[in-house]
Amino acid sequence: MSKNREYAEKYAEYAMEQMRRYGIPASVTLAQGILESASGQSELSRKGNNHFGIKATKGWIQDGGKYLIYTDDKPNEKFCQYASVGDSYEHHSRFLRENSRYAKCFQLSPDDYKGWTTTIANAGYASNAGYAKSLQGLIEKNNLQKYDQMVMAEMRAQGRQFGTAANPRSTTGSEVQANTTNQPIATKKVEKQYFFPLRRDEFMLITSPFGMRKDPMDRSRQQMHKGIDIQTKHEAVLATEDRGKVVAVNHNTNTGGGKSVTVEYDREDGSKYQCVYMHLDSINVKVGDTVNAAQQLGISGNTGTRTTGEHLHFGVKSISADGTKRDIDPAAYLAEIAQRGNLQQKALYKGNDLIAKYKVENPINTDAGNTINTNTATNIDANMSPDDWMKKLLSSEDSGVSMSNGDPVIDMAIQLFTSLMMLAVQIDNKNEDEKMEAATDAAVNKVINISSLVPTMKSCTIAVSENGMATLTMNNGQQQFSHVLTNAETSRLSQALNDSGLSQESKQQRVAAIINSIVISQQVSQNFNQAIENQETEQLMRR
Repeated sequence: MSKNREYAEKYAEYAMEQMRRYGIPASVTLAQGILESASGQSELSRKGNNHFGIKATKGWIQDGGKYLIYTDDKPNEKFCQYASVGDSYEHHSRFLRENSRYAKCFQLSPDDYKGWTTTIANAGYASNAGYAKSLQGLIEKNNLQKYDQMVMAEMRAQGRQFGTAANPRSTTGSEVQANTTNQPIATKKVEKQYFFPLRRDEFMLITSPFGMRKDPMDRSRQQMHKGIDIQTKHEAVLATEDRGKVVAVNHNTNTGGGKSVTVEYDREDGSKYQCVYMHLDSINVKVGDTVNAAQQLGISGNTGTRTTGEHLHFGVKSISADGTKRDIDPAAYLAEIAQRGNLQQKALYKGNDLIAKYKVENPINTDAGNTINTNTATNIDANMSPDDWMKKLLSSEDSGVSMSNGDPVIDMAIQLFTSLMMLAVQIDNKNEDEKMEAATDAAVNKVINISSLVPTMKSCTIAVSENGMATLTMNNGQQQFSHVLTNAETSRLSQALNDSGLSQESKQQRVAAIINSIVISQQVSQNFNQAIENQETEQLMRR
């Protein structure tokens, strides 16, 4: 591998972090770093972690900033000295942001590397007339623009904004220390960081846990599910620990797991964990890459021959020191890294936290000297009702199926949807576990079967779209109708369902009456339209 590519891979995460914070293309930052620091081999970069040739101003020195004496355009000039490479990258971004000469740069898109390089050169960053072309050549030869694309995809998928407020500096990984001698650059070890495979504030929604289940491709069969399925919405999938090694990448979509990535992490006792991410839409890493916690590996998707909808299949293998491999419940692994990294997020399945069931009783040693169990089970959210669970899924962004955005029309549709589902499962005499499963399925698919509420119908379902429109689909055995509920119809159904003075049977009768009236109205309308079409056809035939 060339020195330029080695440099880019080593410092890509710094450049991507700066892109999130300031909107400067990561490719441009890396190209400038390569050019200005001779791929990290220059005296300034080796002795002072100065990767961008930034000179020490009077203000820098007055503020206590350290500097090196170096001969560049003139003899014995003063250049900024940094405690770490990360500080050099941060100061470079601030140098561009706070200098009015480069103001035009920040009117450009964060992924417009050609515009940025041209504007930086025109503003006089370097005296070399071919500076912009040199930077563009480095970017294109080393495919540095891929890092811009990774950040743009991540920001879109997560709905995040560029800026320092929304993207604080990270302290993960190892920081390169300043070196004022000719000795090799030393590293300062920072406590190892951990992260969940998806960015969540409160919880990940698990749609299928580890263990035996009905085969989703053939419900008549049982299969062992060697992972957990997590609801996703075309978003970044992330490494879970620092210093992971990418050991396998599959780009073949004609396999059961589709596009996938496997990352391996070492443990102090010689054992390893392998984490596999399946059904990805795209992949950002390659075999041999080293990744850190929260680093993007790819984008979630729906690739592969064994998938019924978008989700992330997350599997974990435990490899003992003697090489013995076994599939383990990923919830146990997540419980371990949650304790190591003090992570508070949950993995909720039917309202229960799968991580919480691995209690601290049968210990595993951790980096911090703590212990965690991988054996004993308990549920901490068992008191959550199916009604509460469904509302949580439809209102929380963490679920990946959220609809609520403060719009009263959408909120009314969610309330109707939830109430109809609860009435349907009660009439069907489902047990609590079945009710929780039905609530999950309804929230994920945004469709509920209410045939039991309308016995005169062969089938009847209600689907809710992202914009809050509820569509009623009915089949009376002779005809099938699809009808978008009006606000008045939605209000009538909601009033019947939420009338505390009505019994369950009375609510069912009211709902059935409202839906039957809609069916009759649809039949009349359909018959009328058919009659008009027939009449027009007859008139054409007579001419």
